[in-house]
Amino acid sequence: MLGTAAPYPQPDRPCSGYLLRAGGAQVWVDAGPGSLAELLRHTTLAELDAVWLSHLHLDHIGDLLNAYYALAYGELPARSPLPVYAPAELGARLAGFFAQPDPGVFSDVLDLRPLSDGHQVQLRDLQLTSRAVEHGCEAYALRAESSGHTFVYSGDCAPCPALDAIAADADLLLCEANDPYPTAVHHTPFQAGDLAHRTNTKHLVVTHVGPLLDRTHATDEAADSFGGPTTTAEVGSTLAF
Repeated sequence: MLGTAAPYPQPDRPCSGYLLRAGGAQVWVDAGPGSLAELLRHTTLAELDAVWLSHLHLDHIGDLLNAYYALAYGELPARSPLPVYAPAELGARLAGFFAQPDPGVFSDVLDLRPLSDGHQVQLRDLQLTSRAVEHGCEAYALRAESSGHTFVYSGDCAPCPALDAIAADADLLLCEANDPYPTAVHHTPFQAGDLAHRTNTKHLVVTHVGPLLDRTHATDEAADSFGGPTTTAEVGSTLAF
């Protein structure tokens, strides 16, 4: 757990970011502001196999800019361009930030690869599957499978059939619980627990709890609706799936 805050970083609590390690692969899942420094406690940018970004809101991608600076100008050991799986608009966003006419200028550092509904990629012995979900913009949930075990990350989204499908029988479900009331773009804690219950999840982890909610109370509410093991995502903690 590299970062769990929403929608802005807080002291000792960066925005959304997670290091997924399985099947010999390492993937930085979402790159919220502050999460790069936490990532570097556990691995290096040279050792990453890929970055996977659920959607393009700042609290999920901000530190990709810092990663670019580190790789391009930080005098780090040379590596091949870092694969970045993200909505296709990412290239244009980066080009706009750097006032460049074309995202191709980043190609020697970042290998931008667009996601789509049902997109699959094999990284060593880890398979990643992306599924389009409801967030008012192009957004994806992630299913990661290795050695018969399954991890699912909701990204940011409202309850939707696509998320139910990709979360089925997850060993570990990492679900956001941003809002105190149902909306068209996020889960409430109750909805996160209900998702875990519907999909036969073994272990629910509650993350991205918004500033209108207390994280402990949010986890308790999710646990009540789930009826199974439920954990609060804490920066620095490691969970197995």
